[in-house]
Amino acid sequence: MASASVSLCLLRLSALGDVTHVVPLVRTLQQGLPGAELHWIIDKAGHKLLEGLDSVAFHVYDKRSGIAGMRALRRELAPAGRFDALLQMQVALRANVLSAFVPARRRIGYDRGRSKDLHGLFVNERIADRPGIHVLDAIGSFCEPLGLRQRQVRWDLPVPDEARAWARAQWQDDGRPVLMISPCSSHVRRNWYPDRYAALAGHAQRRGWRVVLCGGRSELERDTADAIQAGLETPALDLVGKDTLKQLPALLERADLLVTPDSGPMHIANAMGTKVLGLHAASNPRRSGPYSDLRYCVDRYDDAARRFLGKPAAELGWGAKIEFDDVMALVTVEDAVAAFERYVHDHAR
Repeated sequence: MASASVSLCLLRLSALGDVTHVVPLVRTLQQGLPGAELHWIIDKAGHKLLEGLDSVAFHVYDKRSGIAGMRALRRELAPAGRFDALLQMQVALRANVLSAFVPARRRIGYDRGRSKDLHGLFVNERIADRPGIHVLDAIGSFCEPLGLRQRQVRWDLPVPDEARAWARAQWQDDGRPVLMISPCSSHVRRNWYPDRYAALAGHAQRRGWRVVLCGGRSELERDTADAIQAGLETPALDLVGKDTLKQLPALLERADLLVTPDSGPMHIANAMGTKVLGLHAASNPRRSGPYSDLRYCVDRYDDAARRFLGKPAAELGWGAKIEFDDVMALVTVEDAVAAFERYVHDHAR
């Protein structure tokens, strides 16, 4: 079959970090199957981030729409006919049921080890089981049943010129390096503490760095930013709640170093080429940390496994989360300052 006649449907709804991980797979498919027709079923937030991705037809599904929304999606997909393959890259029950509304000859899903919520009932092929790989590489392996390999990881996120112009307007480039702090994950137990962020930010300021706060519009993010500001002698530039999802990649691109827990901004920043000081105790950075470079991450995952689960991380399932109250207390200010100083040393001007 000529690649120009191939039609593929990707299903990955959320979260922002995971949809960012799918983009290199899209690039692999575009390179390996030039002219293939690519469709992607995605959620609203993911679409806001990735709208404009070249040669991809997006179909937005709102999880609040339930079965009625699934039926509407099937009607929307009808003109495309029956897809040659559905890449079902999400194992949650809602996504599994949604996949049943997508007509496809081949239905490619996860291996049995990563399946749950009846995933196996909705697929007729599985990717290879490769324990111990990053989430991005697992998603990338969905091209293998199609005869391809993801040998290069490339994002090229669609960032409009006006988004970059907005980001440039937020502060004047005076030569100072920029430490950006995106303090909150959607998983509250992964979040570090405002006083510790403030201690790290103060250290950076004393080293001549500009500190910028960013984040969404939730009450938690606003309260966290306010608490960080309260702990600083010199206020940071506060951009929390002021950007859109289209502007966020451009904003992260302007940072020299981003400090964040395991979160969507971590992976978006990595995709934009910005180094990340990731704060990890609840999750394994080798599985879900910034894909391109872990040198500036704090890794207390093994300590968390021993303290909260009574066993080393090596004895846990690869995807195990350790989301207990106070697990992030294992990440100290000294840990973060040491990671910051590793970056300073490696990028001395």
